[in-house]
Amino acid sequence: MSIELVESFSQMVREKGIDKDHLAVIIEEIFGILVKKRFGENARYNVVFNTDKGEIEIFLSREIVDVITEEFGQITIDEVNDKGNEDELEVGDDYVEKLQLAIFGRRLITFAKQSLNQRIRELEKEIIFKEYKQIEGEIVIGDVYQINKTNILVNHNKNQLVLPKEEQIPSEKPKKGDTLRAIVKEVGKGNKGPEIIISRASNEFLKKLFEIEVPEIYDGIIDIKGIARKPGERAKLAVSSQDKRIDPVGACIGMKGVRVTAIVRELNNENIDVVHYSDDPKVYVQRALLPGKIKKIEINAQANKAIVFADADQAAQIVGRGGVNITLASQLTGYEIEFIREEKTVDEYEEDIELIDLRSELGEATYNVLINNRFDSALEVLRAGKVKLAAIEELSNEDVDRILALIQSELEEE
Repeated sequence: MSIELVESFSQMVREKGIDKDHLAVIIEEIFGILVKKRFGENARYNVVFNTDKGEIEIFLSREIVDVITEEFGQITIDEVNDKGNEDELEVGDDYVEKLQLAIFGRRLITFAKQSLNQRIRELEKEIIFKEYKQIEGEIVIGDVYQINKTNILVNHNKNQLVLPKEEQIPSEKPKKGDTLRAIVKEVGKGNKGPEIIISRASNEFLKKLFEIEVPEIYDGIIDIKGIARKPGERAKLAVSSQDKRIDPVGACIGMKGVRVTAIVRELNNENIDVVHYSDDPKVYVQRALLPGKIKKIEINAQANKAIVFADADQAAQIVGRGGVNITLASQLTGYEIEFIREEKTVDEYEEDIELIDLRSELGEATYNVLINNRFDSALEVLRAGKVKLAAIEELSNEDVDRILALIQSELEEE
């Protein structure tokens, strides 16, 4: 029974990676409880666990007396002699007896098994907790094994990792069995064991991916100064170089974009802008708003605000779809960015367009009205302005607004 019992737990220990010394301590403690239950709280005993032989040895010490006055702590000299008193022990000596597990009965043995199971499970949970706590902030690779409305459960080294909805890339739809890379974001202790939260949406995940793909970042030659991200859609990464000979942006992008492309592919085609960091707020804000072209920037350091001025045709590039470009630039730089559009003056347009070339866009009636009022080109109409055009009897205010908007749009495309 001893060998069978110990071997079952030794096998469990090998599978879970529990140290033998830990198992020995647990077994000694559990069987010590058994001895006290069988022989009383004041019992004197010693539990020895031989991991090599797979044996549990329990030794009970009792005082040799003529007449027993204590139920468990004593043994008569006659009983000792009956057992074979080879050491010629006398009254007053201690008699040490090796106990057989069977003496405890099936109920206490079952209790021992259950107690050992529980203690090993607790120890296993503690080992897993410490293991993942040590790699918090590192990337792990696991397999998706369950998907529900709120979480994706990932198997990593037979341990369950949780990818919550808020840590997922919204545009991604992993399937059961897919291999997934994520960063260990948080490790905590729950009622059922360690709770290991992983993330693919965090800035730290993007940072770690760049450390993997760009050796200069890993070696500390290039510093990541800031990250702003809308997972699955767009991200901005500010970098600087400790070595003036190394272009930080070029190093991160890689030859023919191979480095950044690998990261973009990992993040489900998330668009990544790599920005050259600057201590000058104006320069930093301007770079963060790329690919938009800025004409002027005003910085209010006290209010942590930046006002940027640019031509109206740059609005789409500066603001971005759904405002994502200007929002991420604000997060990256730490400045609240206000964008002010500046309409081009007539003299800023380099090319002119003959009105006859806009005949179909203007419409036949509008074109004839402009020609009859001696307007031959788009710039001539623009120079006339809203007031002069509104004075033409055949044109309403709505017509004037439409004409000017159309002409500005056509000129900006030239």
